[in-house]
This record gives sequence, C-alpha cells and structure tokens, in this order.
Amino acid sequence: MARGARVILFAPEVVPAGDVWHKCRSLLLMKKPKKTPEVQLLELLKQILPKAAPDPDVAGRIYQAVEHELRAKARATAFEGFCARVALPDLEPPSLAEVKEQLEASFGDGEVTIEPSAEENLLRVEVTLPDGNEFASVIKVDPNAAAVSTEEQEPEIRLKFVPFPVALPADPELVWLLARHETLTPEEGGMALARAEEEFWASKTGQKLQRDRVEKTFPEFIARVPAGLLKEVGLKRHYKEPEPVKEHRAVAPQR
Repeated sequence: MARGARVILFAPEVVPAGDVWHKCRSLLLMKKPKKTPEVQLLELLKQILPKAAPDPDVAGRIYQAVEHELRAKARATAFEGFCARVALPDLEPPSLAEVKEQLEASFGDGEVTIEPSAEENLLRVEVTLPDGNEFASVIKVDPNAAAVSTEEQEPEIRLKFVPFPVALPADPELVWLLARHETLTPEEGGMALARAEEEFWASKTGQKLQRDRVEKTFPEFIARVPAGLLKEVGLKRHYKEPEPVKEHRAVAPQR
C-alpha cells in the first residue's frame, strides 16, 4: 500500500455526519476479530526483536524473513489442499484448462505449468511465484469426480468479508471500496494490502508495467493487481476505481 495510505472504517447504519467515525470506532471495539496464530507470532516478534536485536536493520530483516517463511508455508498448504480436492475427471483439454485456470486464479501472478501423463493417469502441476517459491504436486484422475453431487462433497469453509474502505492522505474524501476477511483486523488488513502491493510491483507483470512507464502508485496497483493476489492475503476488490465520500443528510420525518 502506498506509504501513508490510511484505512477508513464505516458502519452500515446511518448516523449524523459528525458522529460517523466515533460510531464506527465504538462498533469496532465491541467485537474484535480473532487473530490467527501467525499474526500472533508476528506481533510477538515485534515486541521481542527490538530487545534481542537493537539494530533496526537486523531486526527488520529477521522479521521479514519470518514473515516470508510463514507466508510460504501457508501457500504450500493451500497448494497441497487444492491438489487434493480439485476435481479432474479426465485429461481432456477442457478439464486441464479448468484446473490451470483455477490455479492461476488462486496463486495470483504465479507461473503455472501443467503436464498430463496418460500412462500414469495423473496431472503434474507446478507453480512458480514471483518471490522464488516453487510448489509441485500431482492430481490424480478420478472419473467419478464430475458426478459427485454438491450435497456429497465436504462443505468448504468460506470466510466472510467485511467492508475495508481505503483512502490516501492526500485525498481522504476519495475511497477505494475493498473488503477483508472477518478474521483480519483493520491493521492486519492494511499490512496485507501493503505486502500485496510490494509483491505486485516486484512481479514480472509489475516490472513490465514500470518499464512501460506506468507510474508505481497505489491507484495503478489497485486497478491492475490480479484478484487472486488479493485473495491470497485475505482481501477483495469491489471496484477498480475510487469513489468520493458522500455525506448523507437524513430527511426530517413528516409530522
């Protein structure tokens, strides 16, 4: 996320304009989302590192290394889970294209390679991410996969999204309408957005855009970042373009 960008919270109910931010802050404090073990570990590191490693540069590198490893582990788990549950009824081109499309949507700007093996009746898949991580596995063909009904499948746990509007300090009245997983706090959502922006500009697509004279700005990032990359960090983009904040004036009730 662009340096200095701030997150704006809002409540769905209508309140007087002067009380909006105080109302939203109160609602946020009433119900705090549960933090994941990974986030708790990173917060603990923030407290310990300054004492164990007084040099800010050393502490920063250690924190980034741990964060990178946690993220890589989460991605590896997600990749193996995908390969274990994805339906592959055959090795025909439409089925292969569907699997590849799902992988590309799930792993953002990663390079996806698939190699079908008719002899072994399976599909080898490999994903290479911009940060250098590589994941490889196999997906076995299951002729009955296409016939499995929705009721028979194990229900997938889907996290709910909550509003996550973002604005820049230079123009706080212009807001990008995003969403974050309900398990993420606004601060964690901001950190996730910053990581996604950093990874996007460091990716092949981001580097090419910069060579093509595209400005390395937050608006350009939001307009061009793949939805899959945002999804990986628990975020969702509703619209690529920002909208100005509209002050609502309640109509006085008729007597």
